[in-house]
Amino acid sequence: MDLTSTRELADRVREQTHRVVLGQPAAVDLLLTALLAQGHVLVEGVPGTAKTLLVRAFAASLGLKFGRIQFTPDLMPGDVIGTNLFDFRSGAFALTRGPIFTELLLADEINRTPPKTQAALLEAMQERAVTIDGTTHPLGAGFMVVATQNPIEQEGTYPLPEAQLDRFLFKVQVGYPDRDHERDMVRLHGHRTAMPTLEELGVAAVADLPTIEACRAVVRQVRLSDEIVDYVVDLVRATRGRPTVACGASPRAANMLASASRALAVLRGRDFVTPDDVKALAVPTLRHRLVLAPGAEIEGLTAEAEVRRVLEEVAAPR
Repeated sequence: MDLTSTRELADRVREQTHRVVLGQPAAVDLLLTALLAQGHVLVEGVPGTAKTLLVRAFAASLGLKFGRIQFTPDLMPGDVIGTNLFDFRSGAFALTRGPIFTELLLADEINRTPPKTQAALLEAMQERAVTIDGTTHPLGAGFMVVATQNPIEQEGTYPLPEAQLDRFLFKVQVGYPDRDHERDMVRLHGHRTAMPTLEELGVAAVADLPTIEACRAVVRQVRLSDEIVDYVVDLVRATRGRPTVACGASPRAANMLASASRALAVLRGRDFVTPDDVKALAVPTLRHRLVLAPGAEIEGLTAEAEVRRVLEEVAAPR
């Protein structure tokens, strides 16, 4: 694989995904960037904005093994990762694998379940492995979590803890489509109320895991100059110690922003990162990592606004 073939693959994935979900090109591009950077994605939006359908179509276009967990208030950690059950015929314990043993996992409405069950994903997202009764089971290099959540202002939700949020590369906000796309959506799907299958919508796999791994190898070769490294570090450090921010972005955020910028550079056809790549990804990478001071929340400030203010304050290299 090279830059050209990686961009062509991304275009094919976009084409397949847009067969199903209209009016969300930015969300698809962030999913592609996270895929190449081996990151996880948190997708937030009100019900009915096609979050689940978007992830399903994205996974189908990649040809990856797909798993889905519908998070509910009564879901237990063992329902996610699996458990060892005693087999009376063999007289020994046997592992019953949970739905987390897949390649692309959709954690649907992750903030509908209590923090104890949310934490079942922590080791999987960080180390791509799970530990059950003291034995570690690898999930594979292709493992990726795309979680959806409803806005935390809605009833029946549990805010994700900071340690969980910090493991997501991006927080993608899915809003309402514009009028033209919503009109096209009604023309496409308005004759049925049940969700159509992806096969009915003509979504086909245009990639596989070996191809994706080859694309990731291309990303790892992208040049990150010392000036860009300094810029990434300065942006992340500028989120700390601010009067409006109780807790800024972590060093992990700097690594993730640099890695994602490499992936975006490849999608834009370059083998080097520019300040514009970093700027384009700063908000989705950092907005879920900032904890605002209580006074700032009362005044109506948002984490996204703070990130944009940091972008204005920190000088970009020329």
